[in-house]
Order: sequence, then structure tokens, then C-alpha cells
Amino acid sequence: MKLIRKGKVKEVYQVDDGTLEFVFSDNISVFDKIIPSSIPHKGETLCRTAQHWFRLLDRNGIKGHLIEYMPPNRMRVKRFDIIEDYDKINTRTSNYLIPLEVICRHYAAGSLMDRIKSGKIDPGSLGFPKGHKVVYGEKLPRPYLETTTKLEATDRELEETEAKKIAGLTDKDYKGILDTVLRIDNIIGEEAAKRGLIHVDGKKEFGYNEKRELVVIDTFGTCDEDRWWDLGSYNAGKVVELSKEFVRQHYRETGYHAELMAAREKGVSEPPIPALPQSVIEKVSELYVSMFERITGEKFR
Repeated sequence: MKLIRKGKVKEVYQVDDGTLEFVFSDNISVFDKIIPSSIPHKGETLCRTAQHWFRLLDRNGIKGHLIEYMPPNRMRVKRFDIIEDYDKINTRTSNYLIPLEVICRHYAAGSLMDRIKSGKIDPGSLGFPKGHKVVYGEKLPRPYLETTTKLEATDRELEETEAKKIAGLTDKDYKGILDTVLRIDNIIGEEAAKRGLIHVDGKKEFGYNEKRELVVIDTFGTCDEDRWWDLGSYNAGKVVELSKEFVRQHYRETGYHAELMAAREKGVSEPPIPALPQSVIEKVSELYVSMFERITGEKFR
């Protein structure tokens, strides 16, 4: 096999012309930064959680790129062409990775809450009545969908027109992607509720196969791509983070996040991200294992 890409949390190998193998590492990243700390069991839990969702989508008639799960932390998937030059993509292109990430949010949290507080997002655009003051953790009146770039150095928010243009999508194609995201999130939300969880938000990625049929690719529904809260605690009036948001909050509390955002705003050199304290590493490892069990209903060992 040939290593073709080393990402933030996984390595991608080419098996043959039509097959890739993902190897999930114990690395962890936030804010597009790889943290210089290893989280025991993280790679295995992500891989096993992702294959759980792909199999569930398949049973619901939604195509995914999973070919084979290879315990404990590998999976083989269908290969799609990566076309970095947007000008080479059009509405007839096939077998390619759609260069977008689609984020679907169901609650006011994370970067969405940051943008609401800063005035970058008007609560009215989320479906709230005029003058409504959004509170962290509040359920949105309707799912909030947005797209960002996939292949650029830093994820960039996109308006619908640019998203369709750079990804070679018709109006129907774009709507089909958003509708599929909502279908997937309905499945995830129903499954999560059965296990005392709230699915807060998450991202999805797609490709078109040789017949230009939509296929869900990469991974989703894990503690890396998605945000989760404990349902019982939420109903009691408390938000308990059960995802990588726990790590993001650590860097917000230490001041690193504010420092990083200020550097990006000014266009200056970004500060290196500090390692996690050992106590946080242990808590995060325990979180990934326990969340694998809660999300899938399976025992880790």
C-alpha cells in the first residue's frame, strides 16, 4: 500500500485504483490544530463508531463508501478522485470528492454561539423571533445548515452560490445533499435519544460515484465530527459536553482559543497549541471509550 495522505487524525493509503484504507490514529485536533498529545484508544473508537453508522445508513438506503471494517482501527473504503482545481469540476464530473463540508446544527453551541454573541449571525436567520436573546444550549427552531470548504488549508464558510459553483452542483444537487444530511441527522438523533444522548451538531462529507450518485464519505457521528450532550442532564437544566467540545473548552478556559482567533483575525503567525495535561488526556480517553459504548450500544471490550 502507498501512503497518499497524512491527515490530522488518520492516515490514508491507496490499496488499488478503486480502494483506500483509513488508519485511525490516537491524535487529536481542534481549531485545525493537531494537539501534541496522544489519546489512548481514540483511533479505535472513532473507526468502530464510524463503521457502525455506515452500516446503519446502508440499512436505510443511503449509500456510503465503506467496503470493509478491519479491526481494530482500519477501514477500507471506495476511492474518489480529489480535484483541487475547482475549474476542473462541473455538473457532469463523476467519481469525485465533493469539496465541501456540510455542518448541521440543532442547538446553540460552539462556534455558532460565538457568532451569535459577536453579532455575525442574527438570531432571526436561525428562526428565532425578532429580539430574542439566544442562550447557550437552546434548541434551534429549525436545523441550521451551512457549508465550508473541504480542500483548503483552513475551512472557509461559503454562501450557497459559491458552494454550488466550486463543487459542480446544480440547484437540485445541492438540495439533495442538504436533504440527505437532514435524513442522516434524523437517524442519528433517534438512535442517540434511545441511549440518553442529544445529537447537537455535526459535519458530513460526500462524493459522487461513477453514476454521479451521492455517497457519504469520510467519517461522521463520532466524538470528533459531532457534538453530544447528556439527555438527562439537559432535561435537568444542565449542559454536559460529551464530545471533543470538552477539549475545545479546555483551550477556551486557558485563553489559547482567544489568542488563536486574534492571530487569525490579524493575519499574523498563529501561536502553537500547547499539549494537554495528563489529567485531561485520561479524561478524554475515558470519554471516547464510554461514548463509543453509548453511541453504538456495544461494549468496547
